[in-house]
Amino acid sequence: MPHKLPALPYDYSALEPHIDTRTMGVHHDKHHAAYVSNLNKALEGYPDLQEQSAIQLLQGLDSVPEEIRGAVRNNGGGHVAHSMFWSCMKPKGGGEPKGSLAKAVDESFGSFAGFKDTFTKAAAALFGSGWTWLCLNAKGELVVTTTPGHDHPMFQGLAPLLVLDVWEHAYYLKFENRRPDYITEWWNVVDWDFVSANMTAVQVGAGLQHVADWATGTWGKLEDGWAKLVGG
Repeated sequence: MPHKLPALPYDYSALEPHIDTRTMGVHHDKHHAAYVSNLNKALEGYPDLQEQSAIQLLQGLDSVPEEIRGAVRNNGGGHVAHSMFWSCMKPKGGGEPKGSLAKAVDESFGSFAGFKDTFTKAAAALFGSGWTWLCLNAKGELVVTTTPGHDHPMFQGLAPLLVLDVWEHAYYLKFENRRPDYITEWWNVVDWDFVSANMTAVQVGAGLQHVADWATGTWGKLEDGWAKLVGG
């Protein structure tokens, strides 16, 4: 089944005056749409791969045929990152996180101000085009990382919670080459409820995986024991 461009969760003008209407329209309808279209083109002739989601394709990138692997990585990565990016923003967003997310931010960065400074500097300093992410690492700690092009933090063993697009097409129509100004305005539309929900989902998923691993190991031991009892 072909990959589809997801609808924006708000109107093009909803993030004004921080993110302008024209940029939102071009960014979503032209740039994101092109990644979806090019991903579908790359998968033509590969029906098994067409059944996989974009994130599944990235997770199994080593098994994707070499002749389309680059196209899948770039366009699939662009599709996944943009789809998350739209949901990381909302009208009348901004402010600071609350609850367990706020506590985690304080534990990892000392304060929200410390996190914001770390994230902002990383986004501003990223050379060329790419993305800046807030992620959970394998220890359950919050970390800030950047990726070039459309690479996903899963390649670094990280689970993303928040992402900022710092490709020029995300801000050039309004801010031209003033990326720091774009980043400053973006903080006013961050959807902390979405970020918090992502953290909860990752933590629950990790917990379930631990349970699954334990259950698998226990089941294997039980099977071995039963096999011995019945002479298998």
